Amino acid sequence: MSFQPTIPMAGIAGWRFLERTEASQKASFEKGAALTRETEYFTKNIGKVTSAAELVADRRLLKVALGAFGLAGEIDKKAFIRKVLDEGSTEGTALAVKLTEPAYKKLAAAFGFGDAGGSQTAVAGFAKTITDAYKTRAFEAAVGESNENMRLALNFKREIGDLATKENASWYSVIGSRSLSPVVEKAFGLPSDSFGKLNVDRQREILREKCSALFGSSDLSVFTDAAKVSKMIDRFLARAQIEEGPTTSAVRSPALTLLQSRGDNGSSGLFNLLLSRR
Repeated sequence: MSFQPTIPMAGIAGWRFLERTEASQKASFEKGAALTRETEYFTKNIGKVTSAAELVADRRLLKVALGAFGLAGEIDKKAFIRKVLDEGSTEGTALAVKLTEPAYKKLAAAFGFGDAGGSQTAVAGFAKTITDAYKTRAFEAAVGESNENMRLALNFKREIGDLATKENASWYSVIGSRSLSPVVEKAFGLPSDSFGKLNVDRQREILREKCSALFGSSDLSVFTDAAKVSKMIDRFLARAQIEEGPTTSAVRSPALTLLQSRGDNGSSGLFNLLLSRR
């Protein structure tokens, strides 16, 4: 039986436990026989692949390729994935560029089949880069089987900092991401059932306003600061726990106790705000 990550409780308290034990739990998870077979097969065979057609024709290779970018659920859409890969990531007319989910562009750019530089699969270090990403995503997926909010938090912590360092970082990338958008919406206290129905330009405007009010800047570069990333995750998990738990347990939960007692600026105000909205 493969190793399953342990998350003893929900909310901020559970997140603190996961942060402390993530490295050791991930190391144990990566020793699993199935994961080892998948990554070894990819490492051995991906260098022989020179086109999108060859990649989508091998389901075992495609599973790792898509999984590395959080697109595991797209594995049966072979024609669609081949088009994404064939058209590359640089031309404005390319499918990957047009799609709102940024993971497709990252996939197309990584493999390079449709870009000027051509296939990257035989480049030194390519297989390791992809299999490392696949292992990380697989671990996050396993965490999600126990607690989906923890998976989203892990993903947010890993991806938002990288996005924030890009020169052309845009809130549109956050809006289009199926894993980043739920975190920022809940952290900023936005109603997911109606916010997502707004025009994307209006969504961007609201997110910028919320970010500026909380951090003093509307620019995504604020998330190069680990403390601000942590604050967003705390807000996300605190609100998620209140929404999911019964009134009495939510008020007395370890997560809210931690949130109330934290010394960082604004935590007590957030605690009072969350309780006032119950």
